[in-house]
Amino acid sequence: MDEASDGRPGRDRDAEGRARNARPRDGLGRPLPYGAEGVDRQPEGVLRSPDRSLAEAQRLLDEGKPFHAHEVFEDAWKSGPAEERELWRGLAQLAVGLTHAARGNVTGGARLLRRGADRIAPFPGPYGIDVPGLAAWARELAGRLTGPVDAASEAPRLTVP
Repeated sequence: MDEASDGRPGRDRDAEGRARNARPRDGLGRPLPYGAEGVDRQPEGVLRSPDRSLAEAQRLLDEGKPFHAHEVFEDAWKSGPAEERELWRGLAQLAVGLTHAARGNVTGGARLLRRGADRIAPFPGPYGIDVPGLAAWARELAGRLTGPVDAASEAPRLTVP
């Protein structure tokens, strides 16, 4: 990491010069002070099968880490087939919506939950994804948000059992 002229940490860069944020984060993705102990980040740009993406995201959701689950979905939407990108983008929005809801951002959380539900709705449930159940979960949670929620206890089931 480079240092700014005033001694503060500068912008984090990887070996190719792309911006990377190495700042530690908590379980909901909020930045912590440099040097603080944070939650392990999801590696970026990982190619996973759809089933592996869903399993990894479910594990993170169950652990109350929807921000980290969103990063898994983001990798899937960026690397997957073009015809599935909106599905994975919608799943990422559901995870970010839950992140905002857990942080107490009622308006942003509800908006993202509804947007994610709308985005996944046209898909017939590939890979066992419970599209109708997820859309209903997102809309129900969006409708009852009044303050912070517990991310782990509100985590949805991504696939049909």
